[in-house]
Amino acid sequence: MAGSVLGEVFKISTWGESHGAGVGVVIDGCPAGIPLAEEDIQAFLNRRKPGETRYSTPRKEGDLVQILSGVFEGKTTGTPISLMVQNTSQRSKDYSDIAGYYRPGHADYTFDAKYGFRDYRGGGRSSGRETIGRVAAGAVANKILEELGIHIVAYTKQIGPFVCREDQIKPENIEKSPLKMPDLGISAEAEEYLSGKMKEMDSVGGIVECVISGMPAGVGEPVFGKLDAALAGNIFSVGAVKGVEIGAGFAVAEKTGSENNDNFYMASDGTVKKQTNFAGGILGGISDGDDIIIRAAFKPTPSIFQKQKTVNCQGEDIEIQIKGRHDPVIMPRAVVVIEAMAALTIVDRLFVGMTSRIERIKDFYDF
Repeated sequence: MAGSVLGEVFKISTWGESHGAGVGVVIDGCPAGIPLAEEDIQAFLNRRKPGETRYSTPRKEGDLVQILSGVFEGKTTGTPISLMVQNTSQRSKDYSDIAGYYRPGHADYTFDAKYGFRDYRGGGRSSGRETIGRVAAGAVANKILEELGIHIVAYTKQIGPFVCREDQIKPENIEKSPLKMPDLGISAEAEEYLSGKMKEMDSVGGIVECVISGMPAGVGEPVFGKLDAALAGNIFSVGAVKGVEIGAGFAVAEKTGSENNDNFYMASDGTVKKQTNFAGGILGGISDGDDIIIRAAFKPTPSIFQKQKTVNCQGEDIEIQIKGRHDPVIMPRAVVVIEAMAALTIVDRLFVGMTSRIERIKDFYDF
């Protein structure tokens, strides 16, 4: 299977299936000398761990990470870092019927169309459990960004029709909300709404917003390596994401040029700043030094417990009712996944950009 490797200089390769022995990631291109312990990675994995609230799958997994290589005496060695998480709570019998039919909204049919064979236990590689490797690698990328003063925070911006109010978004409230919504008033309304949908054996979609602050200007390429294209493409690779927008996003279609342009001014520290940020921190595919604002739209969890119509592998129309343990809403556990994908993208683009000026190469090698 191709397509499990991400990045040009800071590269990751995720591996494993939902109901296999375990899942993990190999990271190549990480600089030596970065302090790194399993606790640093575990803190990120705990944020996507199942079974933490009534709004996530009841599947109980410790998701305990092991560092197998690339770290010695508490610091990265510059060699490949291998991270593994064992699966300990598989119930593959819940999926035995799936071998014979295609679940609506899932990748069952497309996997069969591509490979003529699929791991039907929980979706195999198309399971949300694959994101463990991304989050573990994202934790390492965040350690690098900490050294550079770059900070990434994501949160649930919307669940169903309930959208966080801009003047009520408070980062300190994110972890207080079981839905990871920084507006606690809207979070309470969304919880009530979601509870009703769960009783109806249904699921709900929404939006995760991500803010990258502390970015220097000049990161990204002007043509095919655009920073916004890289961020959007990598975030789109998260299984349940169906839309990505940056800055004003689709709202620019309703604006005029005079409304959408961000006017520049010289700040007191001698740097170029913008009066507004409709561009979302990226101009011409290159960071402009402002906060990068990204939003990802998540589809409702396709595994719902209502009866649904589909076809089986013999080409017959049938009716099914899915069993198993599934999230009624994806966004709360996906917040850290979006942070991870943003961190991986930014680190890789920073490393690629180090060669954009000859004086930087001369400075590095002391010529």
